[in-house]
Amino acid sequence: MKWIRKDVFNLTIPILTEQLFVISLGMINTMMAGHIGKEAVSAIGMVDSINNIFIAFFSALAIGGMVVVSQFIGQGNIKKANATMKQALFSGLIITFLVTIIMYLFQGPIIATLFGGAEPEVISNAHTYLGITLLTYPLITIDLIANGLLRGAGDTKTPMKISIFMNIINVCLTYTFINILGMGIIGAALGIAIARISGGIIILIVLIRGSKILKLTNIKSFKFDKSLLKLIFGIGIPASIESLLFNGGKLITQIFVVDMGTIAIASNAIAGSVATMLNVPGNSLCIAATALVGKYMGSGETKEAEHALSYITKLSTILLTVVALIFIPFSGKIVSLFTTNKDIIHLASVVLIVNSLCIPLWSISFVLPAGLKGAGDVKYTLVTTIIGMWLFRITLGYLLGVVLHFGLVGVWIGMVVDWVVRGSLYCIRFKKGKWKRKTVIEITANS
Repeated sequence: MKWIRKDVFNLTIPILTEQLFVISLGMINTMMAGHIGKEAVSAIGMVDSINNIFIAFFSALAIGGMVVVSQFIGQGNIKKANATMKQALFSGLIITFLVTIIMYLFQGPIIATLFGGAEPEVISNAHTYLGITLLTYPLITIDLIANGLLRGAGDTKTPMKISIFMNIINVCLTYTFINILGMGIIGAALGIAIARISGGIIILIVLIRGSKILKLTNIKSFKFDKSLLKLIFGIGIPASIESLLFNGGKLITQIFVVDMGTIAIASNAIAGSVATMLNVPGNSLCIAATALVGKYMGSGETKEAEHALSYITKLSTILLTVVALIFIPFSGKIVSLFTTNKDIIHLASVVLIVNSLCIPLWSISFVLPAGLKGAGDVKYTLVTTIIGMWLFRITLGYLLGVVLHFGLVGVWIGMVVDWVVRGSLYCIRFKKGKWKRKTVIEITANS
């Protein structure tokens, strides 16, 4: 097990460092927005529920490239790994340009349909924030896909350095725009937009100059390769559909929250930001699970892939439990960093305590499927997401939160039940071992 620990930690530590910076600086941004007013933080929370759908969608597309690259690396086929990189980047950019145009044209009706019940000032802020941030989608896509490809090749330090730099720019600019220039919600949007543009440009320069394994060359003579695109999208499309369904379900629960009022909206946004911070170890290990399992499956080491995924899942559970136990006594004080509104502090603290008490269940419902995707078992994770999210989280969230009047707490309890259902199904899949026959690299073993 020592060699597994070494592989896991060598890959995970840079990702963990990156995630800590990204999430903590994101929390600082939310704090700054919170001091503009509850309308601003509510608007950002609502718009981010839209933006996060597309960010998660682009991340899922990146998984396709990441898995294929990691399996080619496991096979020792560097030429194919580099060819996969170009196919993933170009195809991802075409898709994101189409998405950006559609979102730009229909942003008004989308906000009105999803959040029409919010206060007028919240709606106005949401229009402003979405109108600016959606223009950064192409740069987000470049950043996400490139980071995924580098991690698939075993390079987690480069994405770490770029993400840290990008988020420092974000905080500095946001502080300047909001607190010095008094630009309010526009300042919050511009800060994150400029940071994303910077990150996308820097990572492109890195790929053109070349990393240890990957290098972007012959851009002008690029042609689409159907065989590689089939491999990438064979993983990426089911993962993207899963992501859309999962985050679409989260958006529906956000609509439930909107109808509960501005206090609930702001509490949900703050609690979500803090919960993401608490989940940093788990999210980091999710990325490591996909890359490591992909590498082992590519080289035909199925037992090593199983051992690594089991170890990573257990490690994630232990780390998240420790973090949650440390957090609970300080929940109110941490939430008070975002706002001085006592009602928001109380409600956000309650849902975060519920989240923390149930956090040991998180790993089996997120880390396990991340590893299964590394093996190419994306159809099972897709079906499981539909069952957990749409049959349990949404249904119970509405029943408990709206019908039985448990409010925001009821919506979060529905989320926990979703973890239980999906986690149980993933455990069954993992123990049966059928996922180990899903390796993608077998399709191209003779190439």
